[in-house]
Amino acid sequence: MRKKLIIIIILVGFVGGILGSVVSVSAARASFFDSFFDFLKKEIQTPFSGNTTSTATSTATSTVMVEKDNIPVSIYKPVIDYEEMIIKSVEDATPSVVSIVISKDLPIIEQCPFNPFSNLPPEFNDFFIQNFQFSQPCEKGTKRQEVGGGSGFIVSEDGLIITNKHVAGDEKAEYTVFTNDGKKYNAKVIAIDQTQDVALIKIEVGNLKPARIGNSNSIKLGQTAIAIGNALGEFKNTVSVGVISGLARNITASGRGFGIEDIRGVIQTDAAINPGNSGGPLLNLKGEVIGINTAIVSGAQNIGFAIPINQAKRAIESVKKTGTIKTTYLGVRYIMIDEDVAKKQNLSVNYGALVRGAKDGPGILPNSPAEKAGIKAEDIILEFNGVKVDEDNSLGNLIQRYNIGDTITLKILRGDKTLDISVNLTERPANQ
Repeated sequence: MRKKLIIIIILVGFVGGILGSVVSVSAARASFFDSFFDFLKKEIQTPFSGNTTSTATSTATSTVMVEKDNIPVSIYKPVIDYEEMIIKSVEDATPSVVSIVISKDLPIIEQCPFNPFSNLPPEFNDFFIQNFQFSQPCEKGTKRQEVGGGSGFIVSEDGLIITNKHVAGDEKAEYTVFTNDGKKYNAKVIAIDQTQDVALIKIEVGNLKPARIGNSNSIKLGQTAIAIGNALGEFKNTVSVGVISGLARNITASGRGFGIEDIRGVIQTDAAINPGNSGGPLLNLKGEVIGINTAIVSGAQNIGFAIPINQAKRAIESVKKTGTIKTTYLGVRYIMIDEDVAKKQNLSVNYGALVRGAKDGPGILPNSPAEKAGIKAEDIILEFNGVKVDEDNSLGNLIQRYNIGDTITLKILRGDKTLDISVNLTERPANQ
């Protein structure tokens, strides 16, 4: 037994010397060492018996397997990197996110005495007054109350904040902003965008941290999306994580006191967006804003929508330069054409924008660029400056890509003729 142990010790020393001098080990050498270690285990186990040998063998095999397969590195490390990117993005963006509280003067309703028999003869009137008491709701002044909440994010150091129109569009309401550090400020509504669900408000304070604005044109299906906002108007800076689950969606949304509105070209995400998140940022993993959270599908599981930030950039820059939102104007009412519309209207094309009036006005607005250029009702706008007008590129979105004063070319289908018409875009009138 002693001789065998001495031989083993000598062999271990010999192999150790070889390992110390070798820089790289080939697959063949690794196989040799595996066989050698199996031999050592058998020789060492020979003098012993019982559960101790079984446990030692099992542990050694498990350890070698983990070392060889490198499981902790290949499986877990990317998860750590991903989590760190989310945490870093949230830490960078959170100081720029604000909570918005909406307050209004609401009537105080009380029960006031009421005599429904005042027109009866006095003897009947006296009888009812003495034996019965009647009351009805009546207004006793007003009281300032919170009526809702939303979110927003800072876009300039001097306190300019962007949010949704349905959050800050009530002229009779007052708005209070709470910054990430818990400070409270009265906010003034600076501008409302008439073409999309965007509004800009301002608080009088300096040295704020603006959010980093990204590029929503570069986003891809499946990429990570992070939503931050004042969830339910109660839980500020709530973070939810998901993916971009759809692009260029066209939806019809309804909001508090603003009726029904068509919103085109929005981002769909499964990052949870709750009431109160409206106006907050949708981020990428770099911590850049790629969208403005705006709507959810009631009764669905995590289907929310955000306005692409590129659609709002023009409004932000316009307010910074002029104090108002100046938008580009063509002056037509239209119906977007798809397969169903083309079939129902018996049209020769299945894309484009059909110029047609509605209950709220004619297809061509008076004194508009469209009227001056000679566009007519029932014309179909096929292309806008060389870009096909379809579900991915609605006419409204294409118009907003250009500046006031730009001259563009429209490809028009009129009957069976195709025409090219030049139009000089102007500023949208205040009453349109």
